[in-house]
Amino acid sequence: MRWIEVCLDTPAGEIDARCEALAALGAEGFIIENEADFQEFLENNRQYWDYVDRELEERFAGVSRIKCYLADDEDGRGILRAMRAAYPELTVSYVADSDWENNWREYYKPIEVGDKLVVVPEWEEVPESGRVPLRLDPGLIFGTGSHATTRMCLAALERFAGPGLRVLDLGCGSGILGIGALVLGSDRCVGCDIDPKAPDVAMANAALNGIGPERFTVHAGDILSDRGLRRSLGTGYGLVLANIVSDVIIPLSAFVRGFMAEGGHFICSGVIEGRQDEVRAALVKNGFTVEEHFCEEEWHCFLCR
Repeated sequence: MRWIEVCLDTPAGEIDARCEALAALGAEGFIIENEADFQEFLENNRQYWDYVDRELEERFAGVSRIKCYLADDEDGRGILRAMRAAYPELTVSYVADSDWENNWREYYKPIEVGDKLVVVPEWEEVPESGRVPLRLDPGLIFGTGSHATTRMCLAALERFAGPGLRVLDLGCGSGILGIGALVLGSDRCVGCDIDPKAPDVAMANAALNGIGPERFTVHAGDILSDRGLRRSLGTGYGLVLANIVSDVIIPLSAFVRGFMAEGGHFICSGVIEGRQDEVRAALVKNGFTVEEHFCEEEWHCFLCR
């Protein structure tokens, strides 16, 4: 089925009134893109990222928008005519059900990472490359293997992954890093993420790789503020991973050594260009030796001991 996407640029103070007027004409299911709400969201969640894509900021700059969808049939076209008469400036485009449900999948293909791994979306065939496949459903949580920070972490961790290794993945998201360590033969991984959806997503991705809860478990919570959560994660990990952002890695560096086994390694990434010296200083201050520093695109990754 095809749908009519209707978009109306609207002054922020007129959003409610225009939604009521459009509803009276037969439209429903409004999506509001409001610059003020977007900026408030950024401000209240600043600790979870170092930058926001400029194109996304420009999309919300200056105006607010009302969007709705009409069935591309006689009734929907009748509503559209009434909407055009009231608001001639509105814009229209057309989308199909398949566009919403499946078209995004075409952007995810197998990705070779490091020397050993290939990240394979669950609907794709495993390529005959001789690499170890890491199955993944990209879903809605960060960590698909396509981002530079994830690629650098996977490439670094494959040096250590193998039998006898216990791994702790802080800010695990989709679970890709911990699962990567496990498909390369590591014994066990514990993950943790502030997003309450992360445990279900990460465990589902683990299951795609034949990994069950006896080898992989995930906790939800704030590692920085929850002392009980930090205690529950335990210690003795040979490898600790944190692909987050600088504003989390810096305070987290004070706790990480308590999770680690003697001689263990800490791999951290998600550090945007311009913050790398600040992060390195925090790592050294908290007792780490930075053994290697990787940089890809505008992102940095540290391998510490």
